[in-house]
Amino acid sequence: MKIIIAGAGEVGFHLAKLLSYESQEITLIDVNKESLNYADTHLDIKVIRGDATSISILKEARIENTDLLIAVTSSETTNITVCVLGKRLGAKRTIARISNTEFVHHKDEIAFTTLGIDELISPEALAASEIELLLNQSAFNDSYEFEEGALTMFGLNLSRTAAFVGKTVKEAAEIFPEIHFVPIAIQRFGTQYTIIPRGDTQFKDGDSVVFITSEGGAEELCRMTGKVNAEIKNVMILGGSKIGYKSARDLSKTTNVKLIEKDRERAFDLADGLPKTLVINGDGRNVDVLEEENITDMDAFIAVTGNSETNIMSCLVAKSKGVKKTIALVENMDYFELSQSIGIDTLINKKLLAANNIFRYIRKGEVVAMTRLNNMNAELLEFKVKPTSKVCNRYIKDIDFPRSAIIGGVIRDGKGHIALGDFKISKGDMVVVCCLPRSIKQVEKFFL
Repeated sequence: MKIIIAGAGEVGFHLAKLLSYESQEITLIDVNKESLNYADTHLDIKVIRGDATSISILKEARIENTDLLIAVTSSETTNITVCVLGKRLGAKRTIARISNTEFVHHKDEIAFTTLGIDELISPEALAASEIELLLNQSAFNDSYEFEEGALTMFGLNLSRTAAFVGKTVKEAAEIFPEIHFVPIAIQRFGTQYTIIPRGDTQFKDGDSVVFITSEGGAEELCRMTGKVNAEIKNVMILGGSKIGYKSARDLSKTTNVKLIEKDRERAFDLADGLPKTLVINGDGRNVDVLEEENITDMDAFIAVTGNSETNIMSCLVAKSKGVKKTIALVENMDYFELSQSIGIDTLINKKLLAANNIFRYIRKGEVVAMTRLNNMNAELLEFKVKPTSKVCNRYIKDIDFPRSAIIGGVIRDGKGHIALGDFKISKGDMVVVCCLPRSIKQVEKFFL
């Protein structure tokens, strides 16, 4: 697959890095010499220095033979222009990064596809949505919805009091036959290895486990693991970034929100734009400021400043003050992979959220949605079953799936099902699959 990425910033470089691992043919365009030199020496890709809105630069990148054009520069105007030009010059599919979420909300009304833009993504809006979902399901440290919640993925750490610790997956299924959830990935405490569970896989104390749940599964999972899905009433947000603003705006509809912003002018602008949010001008790194604003009364603390270290440290302070739910925005992927041992409930990363959103266009088969699991070397993909798919009209137990992949659930006519061996897959079904990277190509073949 030939892919052009316009913009070698954080999102563009991260995408180029991930896609280069997939043996895709990548061309990266940017005006910044240093960014391109770094990408050129660290990745197996082609780089072109120049303005991506230049027709001659796009032609040099062989836009006429491009399968996917991704415009992720810091300027949404540039991104939209690049996609419009790219489509006219022959790009098969275009994706533009935008910061104005009005474009996403009104994309059908504006009909961006007629302009030449197939998809709009906003990393900031994706992060804000992720935060809202995590607070709605406060017992879990990772979550993702398929088809508006018909199936939901939840991640949590098992304690020794969980009902099925010490039992195998098969034993747990026999003891609790009517449950509406199934484990799809496990990471043992203190290891970096991801296990795709089978019937003989044993649940252990300290395991980080990802489950797929259908309707009612979240409540059952909480009950059986001793977790409490506490209602979040009071939220403190550190940082008036775009993510902080969007989170405060959405959360203040149902919760009491305090937002702390260091910059005085920005704090006044936020106060004008967020009438239901209490905006405080202060330095959230100062423990005295946090205590003055009653951090001990907060149910959740969200740190979304532009500094990863500040976000992590302030969340640790919040945790030490008894705050139940902490979420930190981090840019450094090394930190991101350490969330379980750091002691923060959830770390979120804009680059990874954007990459997940874009990656489904890279996968073969009709991939409707995709996410990478936090701290695990596994992907969760939602495929639409075609009449020609190898899985069509077959029972799950008869499908020769690789051992490093598992079907977590099936959505049929908008209803989620925890699909076990005697479930028959039909045309039009949405099938959610969890797999390790090495088995992705094998899995894709089942859905072509």
